[in-house]
Amino acid sequence: MNPLRLLLVDDHILFRKALARLLDAQPDFQVVGEASDGAEGVEKARALRPDVVLMDLRMPVCDGLEATRQIKRELPGTRVVILTVSEDDQDFLAAIRHGADGYLVKNIRPEVLFQELRGLAKGEAPISREMVSKLLRQMTYQERSCPPVGLIETLSEREREVLALLAEGLSNEEIAGELNIAVNTVRNHVRNILEKLGVRNRVQAAVYAVRCGLAEQR
Repeated sequence: MNPLRLLLVDDHILFRKALARLLDAQPDFQVVGEASDGAEGVEKARALRPDVVLMDLRMPVCDGLEATRQIKRELPGTRVVILTVSEDDQDFLAAIRHGADGYLVKNIRPEVLFQELRGLAKGEAPISREMVSKLLRQMTYQERSCPPVGLIETLSEREREVLALLAEGLSNEEIAGELNIAVNTVRNHVRNILEKLGVRNRVQAAVYAVRCGLAEQR
């Protein structure tokens, strides 16, 4: 199997270089490029066409949100994962609106980062559990802005169960264990959920579920 090709975009050079060394030490990862701001990140993504971009949020010249938007518009097959110090729920939601495929906080342990990236290669969405918890708490106290209810009603009972677990940040393997079904069955349910809800990825589906209160029904 070919290694996952990674582009690192972060203006903190010491952090970036240390992260590059950690990732390159793994046999299934290959850091193909680095960039110190969002504009350079977009240029490198165009030239290198990586599988995954690990993107900081706050950088000079061009921030991570705008860089993510440009990369996803021009290279929809490239997945962008935000890797940031920010645990602010508004940053999280803004990243999802700009097309990010995942959101991780920099206090993550290296082995957990590796696990999240390997899950991404299987179609899962890396989201820090802290962000899922914060989002759930926020939605408890705010008026929900739920997408059309009719779309939720198109989901089967099993698909709603899968979506609720997905909104809690569980991986396909964890969902399969919770529901006592095969991992491939979970993947099929997730694919159907994305299609029925008209969302691009698992992160957007999770936000959808939280906004509709589905995750609180468990």
